[in-house]
Amino acid sequence: MDEAKRVLVRNRLIKAQHDLASARKLSADPDAYRDTAIYFCQQAAEKAMKAFLVFHDQRFEKIHDIRKLILQAASVEEKFSIWTEKAAFLTSYVSAFRYPFENEEPAEPSREEFERALSMAEQVYDFVCSLLPQEVHP
Repeated sequence: MDEAKRVLVRNRLIKAQHDLASARKLSADPDAYRDTAIYFCQQAAEKAMKAFLVFHDQRFEKIHDIRKLILQAASVEEKFSIWTEKAAFLTSYVSAFRYPFENEEPAEPSREEFERALSMAEQVYDFVCSLLPQEVHP
């Protein structure tokens, strides 16, 4: 593997790690910002998926749809097929709590919803790392 590709994949994984860490910090009580924290769960999974695709020289659209990224990854590694539905719900968090709507109170995910999203994002990240060589790991 050339050095430029190794660095690019590693940097995407580092950013995914930082997104997971940000989600944990932002969700910490007593002053939790779970609406923002859950967004970072989606971002972490997206960046991990894109790291996998970059490693395998797969071009991808500039999208936030984790399900589509997983389907593309499954064409390279069929083990991703078990994640298609499990991780797809993370995609909605790219915007679900980020934009206010007229005449509505600001939405906030429950602690349980956030914990589910964080767990899924961590699982996606760990799964991707398990399929990549140690030399690209952060």
